[in-house]
Amino acid sequence: MGIQMDELDVLVGGGGYVGLSLAVALKQADPGLRVAVVDMRPREALSKDPRASAVAAAASRMLDRLGVWSKIAPHAQPMMEMVVTDSRLRDAVRPVFLTFDGEVEPGEPFAHMVPNGHMVAVLADRAEELGVELIAPDAVSGFTSGPSEVEIRLASGAVRKAKLLVAADGVRSKLRDLAGIGTVRWEYDQSGIVTTVAHERPHEGRAEEHFLPSGPFAILPLTGNRSSLVWTERRDDAERLVKGDDFTFELELERRFGHHLGKLSLDGPRYAFPLGLTLARAFVQPRLALAGDAAHGIHPIAGQGLNLGFKDVAALAEVLVEARRLGEDIGALDVLERYERWRRFDTFRMGVVTDVLNRLFSNDMDVVRAVRDVGLGLVDRMPSLKRFFIRQAAGLEGPSPRLLVGEAI
Repeated sequence: MGIQMDELDVLVGGGGYVGLSLAVALKQADPGLRVAVVDMRPREALSKDPRASAVAAAASRMLDRLGVWSKIAPHAQPMMEMVVTDSRLRDAVRPVFLTFDGEVEPGEPFAHMVPNGHMVAVLADRAEELGVELIAPDAVSGFTSGPSEVEIRLASGAVRKAKLLVAADGVRSKLRDLAGIGTVRWEYDQSGIVTTVAHERPHEGRAEEHFLPSGPFAILPLTGNRSSLVWTERRDDAERLVKGDDFTFELELERRFGHHLGKLSLDGPRYAFPLGLTLARAFVQPRLALAGDAAHGIHPIAGQGLNLGFKDVAALAEVLVEARRLGEDIGALDVLERYERWRRFDTFRMGVVTDVLNRLFSNDMDVVRAVRDVGLGLVDRMPSLKRFFIRQAAGLEGPSPRLLVGEAI
């Protein structure tokens, strides 16, 4: 490919749900914006992610405003109830300490389980429909920021100029590293095992979180008689389980899952990923902004990783569109710092919360267990506090960007 110097307003590095939804939000709010997304995977591979994610009510409102929820919803499973238990693995009966009604408003569940691959495919189609340029397969190999633009070098040899480069390329972001932005990071010596399970009986839209000594074991409802599992284990044990034979894996799975949904069978691949906390030391610098996991990677104990990324999208899109309407330079540091101020504390707070929860519940000390079980029981008896927590999980508490309350920018 020959050298190109095409001018853009925004180039997004990363074609996952964060990068694509940001491109859609910008282009929909301001059709005059020249937006491109670059990803190292071929266009047809963008939708191959086999995982599923909990999309909170605020995020589904944003996706509806972006014109994609109607195509995602038929594949989404509403969460109608959330059950929390705390027990040792050997316990035959797991007492329920906390239950949540799944609705934040009449007829509106606090979250849906959505297949990642389908969501990304729908977002990619919507981006192309709006005129977003998808550059795939390719990758950013380097960039140089100047006073009025950033020159971006692609692995293919093409060179693009833009007013702003957005890093949405994941927790091990190459763009963040190229920018020299450091991180605060620590490992948990835990891995999350992810797989899909089919079961005999219907789940009725109920999500379950069992706190076991090695960490949380989450059963998250999918369409049909299927559930997505996020199973936390010590890193060595997780590697052994994933690499072992199906019989051993299913035996260990059944011990943790229980028999309340009948006979179990694996319905997809199993794999493990290391768990840790990663927070970027800065979210912006001149001509560059970080979004999604490139800015923050947290423990999945509260299921908020994807939703933090969508909050970044909503905030960054609103800041950029409003700046452009005021005639400001969308890549200027003073503009980008508005986004950083908006998102920095929330992500730091969520990182601390998930870290504390993981340390508290991945613990089998009798005194700690007794204290946390009493605490869960007290919360279960306080409807107003439970409603506050469920609205927090749904992303509907406190001031929010317009997209997250279903309003146009």
